Amino acid sequence: MLRLLILLACLVPCAHADEADDAKKRWEASPHGPMLERILPPTFEASQLPEPGSRGAQLARRYCVQCHNLANPAMHHAEKWPAVVDRMVVRMEGRGNLGKLMSEMMAGVKAPAPEETQALIQYLQKHAQTPLDEKRYPEVNRPSGEAFRLACNQCHVLPDPRRHTAAEWRTVVARMQENMEWMNRVVGTQPALDRAAGEPQLRVDEINAFLARYARP
Repeated sequence: MLRLLILLACLVPCAHADEADDAKKRWEASPHGPMLERILPPTFEASQLPEPGSRGAQLARRYCVQCHNLANPAMHHAEKWPAVVDRMVVRMEGRGNLGKLMSEMMAGVKAPAPEETQALIQYLQKHAQTPLDEKRYPEVNRPSGEAFRLACNQCHVLPDPRRHTAAEWRTVVARMQENMEWMNRVVGTQPALDRAAGEPQLRVDEINAFLARYARP
């Protein structure tokens, strides 16, 4: 029995890797592939999913990678995920805002059953972004919190600094920097420019300093 469990544990990651590889092959063969691949940055991997052996993680690996790179559950806060998933399911079914083109783009894509959809939503909500409470962290609206506020607000709600330790935040911020470059968000090209004189800047040191002050021990 133990050998069987070990074998299954070895096979599961391979199966998920195959699903992602199959999706990428489909993108390469599709005239719409470049657009699909660019939807989300490739900086979050299946091994980084919370509770990787759970059913919710399995559903995310099974369905989400069909159309774009894997999404981090912390990409959205819990309140937002149901509408996002419902919109994605409609598109996986070949319907959506692009009409016939959507049907062509989704050729070969499988949509989750209603029960699977609910399980996926529950998983994403469980591990969703925890929004920052501005009353608890008033510094976020002061100059010392500006770099953090302006950078993170581009893509999602401001995260609660207590979500990670200071060391973990440095890794997360580095990944977010890659994401912003991938998605053409504001990152700046000349860090030395004065705030009032030049382009908006991604001030990583200031962001990490703000998060470290309130991070989980």
